[in-house]
Amino acid sequence: MASGPPENDPGDSGLTVGPPKEYAAGIPAVVQSLRHGGRQMGAKRTLLTLLSVNQKTGFDCPGCAWPEGDHRHAAEFCENGAKAVAEEATLRRVTPAFFAEHSVAELLERSDYWLGQQGRLTHPMYLAPGARHYTPVSWEQAYDIMAGELAALDSPDEASFYTSGRTSNEAAFVYQLFVRALGTNNLPDCSNMCHESSGVALSETIGIGKGSVSLDDLHQADLVLVVGQNPGTNHPRMLSALERTKRGGGHVVAVNPLPEAGLLRFRNPQRPSGMIGRGTALADEFAQIRLGGDLALFRALNRLLLEAEDRAPGTVVDRAFVEEHTDGFEEFAADVRATPWAEVLEATGLEREQIERIHQRVLKARKIVVCWAMGLTQHKHSVPTIREVVNFLLLRGNIGRPGAGVCPVRGHSNVQGDRTMGIYEKPADDFLDALEKEFGLPMPRHHGLDVVDTIRAMRDGRVKVFFAMGGNFVSATPDTAVTEQALRRTALTVQVSTKLNRSHLVTGRRALILPTLGRTEADLRGGGPQVVTVEDSRSSVHASRGTLAPASPELRSETAIVCELAERVLAARGEPPSVPWRAMAEDYDLIRDRIARVVPGFEDFNRRVRHPGGFVLPHGPRDDRHFPTATGKARFTVNPMTVLYVPEGRLLLQTVRSHDQYNTTLYGLDDRYRGIHGGRRVVFVHPDDLAALQLADADRVDLVGEYPDGAERVAPDFRVVSYPTARGCCAAYFPETNVLVPLDSTADLSNTPTSKSVVVRLVRRGTADLAAA
Repeated sequence: MASGPPENDPGDSGLTVGPPKEYAAGIPAVVQSLRHGGRQMGAKRTLLTLLSVNQKTGFDCPGCAWPEGDHRHAAEFCENGAKAVAEEATLRRVTPAFFAEHSVAELLERSDYWLGQQGRLTHPMYLAPGARHYTPVSWEQAYDIMAGELAALDSPDEASFYTSGRTSNEAAFVYQLFVRALGTNNLPDCSNMCHESSGVALSETIGIGKGSVSLDDLHQADLVLVVGQNPGTNHPRMLSALERTKRGGGHVVAVNPLPEAGLLRFRNPQRPSGMIGRGTALADEFAQIRLGGDLALFRALNRLLLEAEDRAPGTVVDRAFVEEHTDGFEEFAADVRATPWAEVLEATGLEREQIERIHQRVLKARKIVVCWAMGLTQHKHSVPTIREVVNFLLLRGNIGRPGAGVCPVRGHSNVQGDRTMGIYEKPADDFLDALEKEFGLPMPRHHGLDVVDTIRAMRDGRVKVFFAMGGNFVSATPDTAVTEQALRRTALTVQVSTKLNRSHLVTGRRALILPTLGRTEADLRGGGPQVVTVEDSRSSVHASRGTLAPASPELRSETAIVCELAERVLAARGEPPSVPWRAMAEDYDLIRDRIARVVPGFEDFNRRVRHPGGFVLPHGPRDDRHFPTATGKARFTVNPMTVLYVPEGRLLLQTVRSHDQYNTTLYGLDDRYRGIHGGRRVVFVHPDDLAALQLADADRVDLVGEYPDGAERVAPDFRVVSYPTARGCCAAYFPETNVLVPLDSTADLSNTPTSKSVVVRLVRRGTADLAAA
C-alpha cells in the first residue's frame, strides 16, 4: 500500500551526520529502490512498472540519459531511476481541492521536497491577476488565455519558450516548429545550464557537439578518465560499464575534488558477488583536484606526452593521425611546451608525482576515453578546459578508434534529443532551410535567447510571456532572487508539468499550470496508443511506450498540448494552414515522417525506430574520422592556463546533488553516500580548512558569496560538515545555493552559469556584521 505525502514540512529539523560510505549500490540500493516505490506506488505497481523501465518494449527511464546495451537485464534500472519512476507513477494526487485549500503564498513557504511529495497534477489550473489561489480551468479556456497573451505581444521575441530534458523527440520537434512559426528563436533549454560548454567546445574542435563513444567503447577501453563527475549518484548504471572496463583489463582514473563512493567501490546489484561480496574497486587512481584545475592537469599531461615523444620519436604521438586528420598542432605544441609546472601544481593542488603516475598510465594505454560532467562545464574557463581534453585525445589518435573517444555524460533523459530536434536558440541555416522547404513557412534567422539571456530579458521587461515545457525553471537557474523577480515582471507564465514545484508559485501577472502525461503512462490518441522516441547520450534513438493508466483523464501529452496551442494561436494570427497540427496531434507517425525529411540521420524514421533497440545516429568523427569543422579536420587549440586565486580566509564553492536528488527533483532528505540524513543545508569543508577558519564540525554558518564588483549574496544557516574535500574548496547542495551564483557570472563562449567556482566566506551564525566578517 502506498503512503500519503507528508502533512508537515520536515525541513532540516531531523538533520544528522555520519561517516561517508566507501562503496555504492549493493543491497542498500535495492532496499531503497523498493522502499521508495512502495511508498509512492504500492508493492504490486512498483514491481510491474520497474520491470518495464529501459526495456526494448517498455518506456525510457525519465531520469538520466545513460544508454542501454543490446543485451539487457530484467532489472535495467538503478536506484535513482527507480526513484524517478516512483515519483512519476505515484498514486498521490494534487487536485483542484488542494489548490482551494492552499494559497500560493502558503505554498511558497513550503520546501521543494514537500511540494514534490504532494503527487501528480490532475487538472489545468489558472491563477488570475491578483488572485491568491489557483482555480480549475478548461483546456479550451487555457488555450484562449495563451493565444490572447501571445497575440497581444508587439513582437514574437517578447515570448520565450523553455524546454527541460525529458521532452520526447516528437514533442520537441513540434514545439520548436510552433515557436519558429510564431517568429522567434527564443528556445532556452536545460542544456544552457549544464552541457552547453561541452557542445561549444566539441563543435569547434571535432565538428559535432556530442560524445563519440558507445557502451562497447567503454567496455574495450584501456584507460577511462572520469573527470568532474559523480556517477554513483547521477548515472549509477555507468558503474556497471566501468566494472566491465576493469574486468576487461582496463583502468580507471577518477579526477574530482570530492571522493565519490561509486568510484571507490561498486557492489553491482545485478550480480551475486555485488550483493554479498566486497564488489569491485573502480578507481585505480584518485586525483583529488582543486576546483577549476582540470585545464591545468590536461595541459600538464599534454606537455608530458610531447616530451615523451621527443625522447622516443614516433612512439607516443600518433603522427599519422595528427598529420592526416588535424590542424593547429604546431601552435598547440609550442604553447603547451611552455606550461609552467609551478602554475600547474597551484591550479590543481596535486603533487607532481601523481601527475607523473597518471602520465605513465596514459603511455601504457592505446585506447583512452575521457568522461566528464558538470564538474568541467560550469566554470568560466569551461570551454577551454574541454578543448584541452580534446587536445589530449587527439595527440594519440583517440577519436574515431574503437575503445576511445570523448564522453560528455549528459543528464536528463532526452536532453540530447531535444537539441537534435531543433531546441536551440542559435539554429544552423541548413536546419532552417529544411524546415522552410518542408512546411512552406518562413523561419526567423536572428539568434534567440538562452536561459541566462531570457532571465535578463524578463528582468528588463523585454520578455512578457514565459512558457516552460517541463522542468522547474526557478530552482534550476542561477541568482534565485533575480530570477524570481524577473518572472514576476511577466504578463503570463505557463508551466507544462507532471508534478507541483516552486516554478508554479513564482508567476507572472497571470499563470497557467497544464498537467501532462508522464513517460510511464499510456498515450492514447486517435483511437490508439502512441509511441514517442528519445535519444540517449550515445546518439542512440529508440522508442518509449508507457503502460500505466494516466493519473487523470484531464491529462494531455506534451505533443498534443503543443499542436493544439499552435493551431489556435497561428489561426488567430491569420496564418495559412500549411502545418497539419491536428493530424499530427492524433498520429505521431506523421511527425516522424516530417522529422525524417528535415533532420539528417532520421531517414525512414518510422520503420527504423520500430526495430527493437532503435538505431544509432551517424557521427562523423566516430564513424570514419570525418570532422565537419570549419577546416574539415579536428582542431588542436591553444588554451591559456587558468589558476583560480581565492583570497585568504575564503573557499571555492561548488554546487552538488545529493543521492536523494535528480536535478531539481528531491526524492528525500538523505545523501547516504556522504553520510547526510534528514536534511540538506550542509556545507562540506576539509578539516584543515575548518581549523584555519577557526570553525568546527557542526557549527552553523551563513555562506556569503563575494564577487569582483564588491557585491555579496547570502545563503543563510548551513551546518558545517568536516569532510575530505580538496583543500581550499567546499561543496553544498543546489538549488539551496543557487542564490550565490550571479546571473552575469557565466562561462566564456557558452554562457553557462559558473556554479562550480563561487568564492565564499563562512560566517558563523550570530555575527552582527556580515560585511565585516
